[in-house]
Amino acid sequence: MTVNTPDRPQTAHPGTAGRQPAPPEAPSQRRRQGPSPEKGELVRPLTRRQIDDRMRELGELYTNTSSHQVRASDASGQVRSAAFRRRLAGHMRRPGFELLVAETAGPSGAIGLTACAYGFPVRGDGPWWDGLDGYLPESLLRVAAFGRLFAIADILVERRVRTQDQSREWNLARRLQKRLLRDHAAALGVTLIDRDNADTLEALLSWGWRRLSADAREASHLAPSRLLVLR
Repeated sequence: MTVNTPDRPQTAHPGTAGRQPAPPEAPSQRRRQGPSPEKGELVRPLTRRQIDDRMRELGELYTNTSSHQVRASDASGQVRSAAFRRRLAGHMRRPGFELLVAETAGPSGAIGLTACAYGFPVRGDGPWWDGLDGYLPESLLRVAAFGRLFAIADILVERRVRTQDQSREWNLARRLQKRLLRDHAAALGVTLIDRDNADTLEALLSWGWRRLSADAREASHLAPSRLLVLR
């Protein structure tokens, strides 16, 4: 730690016209940074049985973290939660499925979920995820054939994770997606998002995801979803 101190003021010599003491320099304003989530939030995988036991809690996390994107005319929180749980239950059946949660202790000491991310490997000879085969260029098909491609289906995080310190390695979303790739020795991650979901696109790009270049993209620009890649 460095401490900045003002220079010692210069005084006049006795009997001479001296210089006025120099005013002390104002201490520099340090850029304020938010606390690292790594210090307060534990990231760990859940088994399938643990997911079943906490399915309702995961559904509530989904509605709470997506509420800022929902219009008044959209489905109710209960309907969206139920749809998410059905989608998650289907994804759980895929080989290599993994779900990570971030947990932290509240003021009362109770442990609660603050974030979640899950996905599964994309196999070169296995079933495709939600029509993903229509979006993968030949280069990614080769990665899948070697078992090094991993699809991240959902990243559920609070609003602050989307808007604060997105580029820092300890950003909670970055920690979750990096852990999923590392656990499966994946070279690349892929995900599909709705083409009109600008909020999620902005967040993913801030966490290191990238669009495919125009010459490598096989899907039409009119397709309902867009493919993003994470290295």
